[in-house]
Amino acid sequence: MQEQKQEQIPQETLAEAQKKIEAVLDNVETVIIGKRTCVELVVLALLARGHVLIEDVPGVGKTSLVSAVARSLDCGFKRIQFTPDLMPSDVTGFSIYNQGTGAFEFRPGAVMSNLVLADEINRASAKTQAALLEAMEEKQVTVDSHTYPLEEPFMVLATQNPVESFGTYPLPDAQIDRFLLKLSMGYPSMEEERQIIHNGKTSRKKLHAVVSRQDVVELSNLAERVTVIPDLERYIVEIVTATRSHKNVNLGVSPRGSIALLAASRVLALMRGRNYVLPDDIKYLAPYVLAHRLSLSSEARMNHITPKDLISEILDSIIVPV
Repeated sequence: MQEQKQEQIPQETLAEAQKKIEAVLDNVETVIIGKRTCVELVVLALLARGHVLIEDVPGVGKTSLVSAVARSLDCGFKRIQFTPDLMPSDVTGFSIYNQGTGAFEFRPGAVMSNLVLADEINRASAKTQAALLEAMEEKQVTVDSHTYPLEEPFMVLATQNPVESFGTYPLPDAQIDRFLLKLSMGYPSMEEERQIIHNGKTSRKKLHAVVSRQDVVELSNLAERVTVIPDLERYIVEIVTATRSHKNVNLGVSPRGSIALLAASRVLALMRGRNYVLPDDIKYLAPYVLAHRLSLSSEARMNHITPKDLISEILDSIIVPV
């Protein structure tokens, strides 16, 4: 079967798209200092129609990051503080009887927004965590047999504290697999922290929208037109397949991981002003997209082997297509 040739994106369109993305990144960096990689990855996940899991200690700017991205894009932003007593209806919404009209009315939950920060997601019960699943995967919410579509763009940015585990409910593998990327912000350098405390809250007040919500949707659609040659598709599948047969892995990456890596690579190529994906795009994104989808063996954990170490080993062992 002959593969359909993909229409090339005009160079002027690519340049305009790259200009808009750079404007968003520069705008967010006025608040989030010294974390260019994290800012890029969050914007990348948004354009790839994916979600982000940030595992980091409190106070490093997770909430500020997603808030700054939302304000830079003229998008709606809501924050959900996950606690043990949080109910699924608090997330998705609920129907309430209106005595005046004699009918039930839907009251939207916090998930009905463009960018949703699920703060300390592992502190809520498994039932409440699962309330996010449909929204993340299907981009819709079902309440009392009625389905409500979510407005594009839509992204969940969840955080969890890896240090304090008392009273938490660890995310199951099925839910972790729903996140396109997993990353960590880390502490700033001394000079970066000096700039943070010097600026205070003044930089947040100066934030303004540099692109519209419609621009974000158009950029996402444009990224889907970026060319990926069959050799690179096979390269992605080889990487993912290698995780399933590795001796240090109990459970390898599912096909969802392959799809996620392909989508993320297309967006990265667009961010770099290219109409085509390079092997370097795939190699750069593989640890962020695939590492959290692995379940390591107990022997590997005893030997202090991390999922990112394993992904790096697999990347070194596979021949890169030329």
